[in-house]
Order: sequence, then structure tokens, then C-alpha cells
Amino acid sequence: MLRAAALGVLALAGVIGGMLAFVSPPRLLSHYDRLAGGREGSYPAAEGVPFGSHGQRLDIWAPNDMAKAPLPVVIFWYGGGWAKGDRTSYAFAGRALAKAGFLVVIPDYRKVPQVLFPAFLEDGAEAVAWVEDNIARYRGDPARVAVMGHSAGAWQAVMLALDAERLAAAGADPATIKAGVGLSGPYDFHPFTSERAIAAFSQWPRPEETQPIAFARKDAPPLLLVTSDGDETVRPKNANNLGARLRELGAPVEVRNYGPLDHEEVVMALSVPFRGKGPVLADSVAFLKRHLGE
Repeated sequence: MLRAAALGVLALAGVIGGMLAFVSPPRLLSHYDRLAGGREGSYPAAEGVPFGSHGQRLDIWAPNDMAKAPLPVVIFWYGGGWAKGDRTSYAFAGRALAKAGFLVVIPDYRKVPQVLFPAFLEDGAEAVAWVEDNIARYRGDPARVAVMGHSAGAWQAVMLALDAERLAAAGADPATIKAGVGLSGPYDFHPFTSERAIAAFSQWPRPEETQPIAFARKDAPPLLLVTSDGDETVRPKNANNLGARLRELGAPVEVRNYGPLDHEEVVMALSVPFRGKGPVLADSVAFLKRHLGE
């Protein structure tokens, strides 16, 4: 009976894994992660908390063990080409990072075509300002905040880590961000070639202002830029070029390549069912703890 049950679980993993390989629905992945044990060790500390000036909301994930509170904070932005995605679908990321000892904030942001650049980035800056002013109420440490994201969310995280003026305009102290992790993010992608980049940015009269590499600076917070040779959506040159530019300036940066993983597999590796694809979670957690502390 146990063997049959185990075979059933493996079969389910194969079916869902195959679906994710083609369409990568984050909500399905979050459900599968929960069933596979992802919910153990963390809990939703708050859901649908309003922030900002445009009706945005955020969720907060916390570890079951709060003995070390106040906890270091990670703000995680999801991807979706600036056009889709929602905070609740990325519960798998919130749970994984919370179980590792962080208080995790997952904010929503407005999407294309309802808005265009820089509106969604302004939403991100407002999320940082909210964390700075309010996270202590949830036993988070506002002096130990990192940003993280995947794909368009990595673009958001890295832009906010580098563009001090954008944060200041939202009422946040740029020094709030102590470190950042970008998973498979676009940082040097002009001229625009993808439909989503064209839709989100092509109307802006100064395209260099849409590129994280244009904001590289010597005093940037430490960044971990994750890429993979198998990523045909956001090519490794994005992380490689930004990493090279930051190193040239003397800024602290690490670039890590996960070989054959594709664009979606990098973020899937945060989940329990697909963690064996690569040490994305372990490496990200180790980097964040080096710069935020336990």
C-alpha cells in the first residue's frame, strides 16, 4: 500500500511538473508546494494589507519560530512581464524564505496595460516605504531589509536597490535596502525586442532610465544576480553585463549561473517539489544572511 501511495505521489509530481514546464502557473505551484510540505515551518502573518496610494496590497509570511524577532526582512516581487501575476500565487516563495528565518513581504503592483513605466516601479518604492514605517508592528527589523524578485520582479528589486532617487521620492530612505537578490532578471535590455518590454517601456522618452544597468553605482548595496544558460526568456547577458559594470565601479556583487535551468525553473527551485533542480534557495538564503544577519 505504501509503495502504491508513493507511486501515486510520483505520478502526480510528474503530471504537475509537466504542466509547469509548459505553462508554469505559480498558483498551481503554490498549491503543490503546500501539499508537499511547504507550509511546515511558516504561516501567513498578514494578508491583503493595504499600502501605497493606488490601492495596492501585500501579504506577509513569518516563520513559526519567532524567538529571534525582530527578524530580517525580505521584500519579494513576482514576475510576469510587468503584465500579470499576483501576490497570493507566490506563497511558495514566501513560505520558503520565511521558514529560513526571514519575515517576507510580497507586494502587488499595478500592471500593463492599465499603467506603464514608471508606475509599477513607483508601487515598488511605496512598498519599501511601507516596510520602513510599519514592519516593526509585525516583528520585523526595519534596519535589516533586503529586496528580491524573479524576472520582472527581479528588475523591480534591482532597480529599487540602485535608484536611490526613486525610493526617496516615495518617502523611503535608500539606505533601508541592505542587500538584493535578482533571479533571472532583465537589467540591460535596450533596444527593446520583446513584446512585453515594448508594451511596458517604449513610450518613455528616455529609455536609459528603464535600465537597471544605467543606475549602477559604487555605493550600491550588495547584490546577488542569478542567471542560467538555459534561460531563453531573459538571457544571461543581463546579469553578466550588470555584474561586470558593478565590479568595474567597485560595488559588491555576485553573479551565479545555474547552467541548464530555464527561466521558470530558477524560481520553481524555491519550492519544495522542485528544490532539487538547483540550490537557488540555499544560495539566496546564505547570501541574505551574510548581509542581514540571522
